[in-house]
Amino acid sequence: MRRVIMIVLDSVGVGELPDAALYGDTGSNTLGNLARAVGGLNLPNLGRLGLGNIIPVEGVPPTSAPEAAWGKMAEQSAGKDTTTGHWEIAGLILDKPFPTYPNGFPPEVMEAFEAAIGRKALGNYPASGTEIIAELGEDHVKTGYPIVYTSADSVFQIAAHEEVVPLETLYEWCRIARNLLQGDHGVGRVIARPFLGEPGNFVRTANRKDFSLEPPAPTILDVLVDNGIPVYSVGKIMDIFAAKGITEGIPTKNNHATVDGTIHHMRTKNESCLIFANCVDFDMLWGHRNNAQGYAQGLEEFDQRLPEVLRELRPKDVLIILADHGCDPTTASTDHSREYVPILVTGDQVEPENLGIRETFADTAQTIADLFGVSFTSSGRSFAHIVKG
Repeated sequence: MRRVIMIVLDSVGVGELPDAALYGDTGSNTLGNLARAVGGLNLPNLGRLGLGNIIPVEGVPPTSAPEAAWGKMAEQSAGKDTTTGHWEIAGLILDKPFPTYPNGFPPEVMEAFEAAIGRKALGNYPASGTEIIAELGEDHVKTGYPIVYTSADSVFQIAAHEEVVPLETLYEWCRIARNLLQGDHGVGRVIARPFLGEPGNFVRTANRKDFSLEPPAPTILDVLVDNGIPVYSVGKIMDIFAAKGITEGIPTKNNHATVDGTIHHMRTKNESCLIFANCVDFDMLWGHRNNAQGYAQGLEEFDQRLPEVLRELRPKDVLIILADHGCDPTTASTDHSREYVPILVTGDQVEPENLGIRETFADTAQTIADLFGVSFTSSGRSFAHIVKG
């Protein structure tokens, strides 16, 4: 029996990619810049694995005897959003980015959406989620009109007060938008953004829900399931893949719940399987809000819980820790950043070595295919040789 446990530290990038300037991300280095901004990070467990061997990280020195294989990976797909990054991790590389809307959505989109839900919408421009509910929340409460907004990412976001619009209604509006936003307007994600509170003190809740496009081709998740190897997700993984290739999922509302869910699967799944988890708080709570102190604290809290995950590893298990893009909280931008992502691979049978700079996130998918002995073809290059036995 072999299990692969893959944990995505959402947005923990490790330095600008060569084409970062094309995305306005010159100088971005989420982990490195963050560490400098807060005067150093205290990450002893990630440090022992070899995090400080990937790039210089203040407070996390390189170790001469890392307990994991280490390296960094470049994104080959066009774009820098969550869906693109996760799909590439699963072996699907996109040559065309999802559409973005720096001037808001065109009339043909908004008119069709408003007609379908039977009411007008507020907003329709790029904005920070916290700022737009502060600006338009009072009008929303008075009218019941949803707040529609986007960002530099390929997203159609709908915000609504939970006491004005029931959650299930908000989710249904998102399903309607998802069905409308196909083809040329096929954004990567439609996102429900519920909030509570009073004017001057509106606060987003943890009842966010993502509605992604279905992957246009099979991923390693589909291949595993087709070969009788279950895929268990934790956090927003099921949403990102529109439930395709997922056997069972645990939705979570924060990083601690994601670690809890991962440990639950590790304790209860006594079969060869993939456990695929996403820790969203780094991106959602701190990266997009340029909150370096919160980001640093979140990383340190994850590091404190990492030994709990390591203790659950069985002799043939392989743990992969990586990211999907950057979101540097020290830059002026509040959007994702086009960066390399770290990769750490550990387990009893893993030979610690320098994995170097991988050309694509899809190397993980090809490696997983080899570890489970299933046929999967991607442009990824396997590093399964580091697993002895």
